[in-house]
Amino acid sequence: MAVLCKPAIAVPEYVLTNEETLELARRLHGDHPQINLALRLIENTGVKKRHLIQPIEKVLRHPGFDARSAVYEAQSKERVPAVVRQALDQAELEPQQIDLIVYVSCTGFMMPPMTSWLINKMGFRQETRQLPIAQLGCAAGGAAVNRAHDFCQAYPDANALIIACEFCSLCYQPTDLDVGSLLSNGLFGDGIAAAVVRGSGGTGVQLERNGSYLIPDTEDWISYAVRSTGFHFQLDKRVPGTMEPLAPVLCALADEHQWNASKMDFYVIHAGGPRILDDLSYFLDVPSEAFRFSRATLTEYGNIASAVVLDALSRMFDEASALDGHRGLMAGFGPGITAEMSLGTWVSGSEAEV
Repeated sequence: MAVLCKPAIAVPEYVLTNEETLELARRLHGDHPQINLALRLIENTGVKKRHLIQPIEKVLRHPGFDARSAVYEAQSKERVPAVVRQALDQAELEPQQIDLIVYVSCTGFMMPPMTSWLINKMGFRQETRQLPIAQLGCAAGGAAVNRAHDFCQAYPDANALIIACEFCSLCYQPTDLDVGSLLSNGLFGDGIAAAVVRGSGGTGVQLERNGSYLIPDTEDWISYAVRSTGFHFQLDKRVPGTMEPLAPVLCALADEHQWNASKMDFYVIHAGGPRILDDLSYFLDVPSEAFRFSRATLTEYGNIASAVVLDALSRMFDEASALDGHRGLMAGFGPGITAEMSLGTWVSGSEAEV
């Protein structure tokens, strides 16, 4: 059975603290009629710092969508290969042993995709399958895990590489002044993650079941308006309440597997914000501590979109608290409103089933 190995994570060198974010909001939008509300919301995110691919002075200037697209491509090509190499090393595989590359990103666009460039530059086989996913937003991290799992079920001896590359700072729009946009300016950060799903062998989460769910008639709750200036993020105030309808979906997936979603040994959840985690803790009836990995990602990096799930999983590896046979739940939530969910068992080396 397929095993999700330890992810590799990288965040860029430019750091923006929450205090600096609040001061910028006061300076730039001090006369905004809802500035005090926006400041409170930013303070309540729990984010202490975020990492950016450019100094904040450059982030705040909008050079045009074409210039931002050029930055996205250059920065991706500069930063992604090292993360991929680390993920391969941690899975004890070489590029030639990868059969599928799943590349997810919602903060920039390239065609041909980054997968083509990586195959040419990093020694992957020319027969390597490519699956770029561009429109699932924060849910794409969970979707990448699930599509890699599906592939390895269809081809049991195959290995898949997952890459999540998110430069959320390239989506900053100085003219978007609604409260949702001001909040997102204080929430999202930049980051890259990669992980290997091995068809056999490996240490990590042995993937056993996955599922997707779309909350009806919520497609405009999280969205982009694509304009000449680029991607304009739109966030509905109803989004934080989505865990009430989604918690039963997580429970149903676990029930199908004869597991109990409230009794898992570990949880790896996309941390869109603290309200999401608080509500999920309540509706699943699990202690807040169960989501410590996701909270740590949010605190240290902010919301790094599709890379959150992999970063939270990496933190679980680092804690070394999982034991063979421990059962876990992974989930990512994003536009749609879409949930991508998976169940798995911790295995180490020879314990993995074949």
